Amino acid sequence: MSNFKSKTAVVTGGAEGIGFSIAKALGEQGMNIVLTDIDKNNLNSAANKLKTLGIPTHSVPLDVSDEEQWQHVAKKSIEQFGKVHMIVNNAGVGGDSGPVDTQDAKGWQWAIDVNLMGVVFGAKTIVPLIKEHGEGGWILNVASMAGMGGVPYSAAYNATKAAVIAISEGWSEELKDKNINVSVLCPAFVKTRIYDSERNRPEKYKSSHDDSEAENSFSKKSKAMVESGIDVSIVASRVIEALLNNELYIFTHPNYRQLVQKRFKDIDDAFINSEKSPHLKDILNKKLDMLSLIHI
Repeated sequence: MSNFKSKTAVVTGGAEGIGFSIAKALGEQGMNIVLTDIDKNNLNSAANKLKTLGIPTHSVPLDVSDEEQWQHVAKKSIEQFGKVHMIVNNAGVGGDSGPVDTQDAKGWQWAIDVNLMGVVFGAKTIVPLIKEHGEGGWILNVASMAGMGGVPYSAAYNATKAAVIAISEGWSEELKDKNINVSVLCPAFVKTRIYDSERNRPEKYKSSHDDSEAENSFSKKSKAMVESGIDVSIVASRVIEALLNNELYIFTHPNYRQLVQKRFKDIDDAFINSEKSPHLKDILNKKLDMLSLIHI
């Protein structure tokens, strides 16, 4: 698919930052926008900005971790625009950071419920709507370069973003014959308020976590790098380009390639070591069973 005009996209975490910028860029391509966010005040303001630009926009408050609220979004989207063609799973939180021995269950659950289950619920809700009209569509999941390689003191964020990359890879194979293209956006540092996601943290996820001195130092450095990151408009332009090209992985920081290459080299070296192991010699030439799962 290459034509966005008159189609409809649901965008989560759309009140500001990457989500708003992608929504604006898609609207400028002719799409209708269903804008969602947990922050109702910012959501209304963002929706009005898009409407002022002449972009057909409908706003729906949404906590992506609540599956029931997703059903309301689906209902309102169909009522407003008739069909849905794209889901942009952008909403995310930083979660708790800290050393491995200070991890808090509530902080982890918050990251899992928003960063991972929010993506799962989004696809689970919107994909049937795309299949229903048979015109094809898109899933755009927003992960992070942190999902391509672990960042110290950010275990929950690393893990959830790595999971988003993995499910995107699986969904890409699963949905290709339905003409639904899946992409996963993996930005590095972008000028957003991800470091301030605590402002929208529900009470049930509040933890008694105390920052360590090392963690505080790391958090300050990370915040400074986010604040000096690339502009969200650059990310949005890259996303449009990549969606038109049906790219699975969308990178915004080509200078990070060397980090990914190092990881892949370490993985490849580990396979070479396994090939040399006398314990595995009978496995070496066996058929790749997992490949048969791709085309069930």
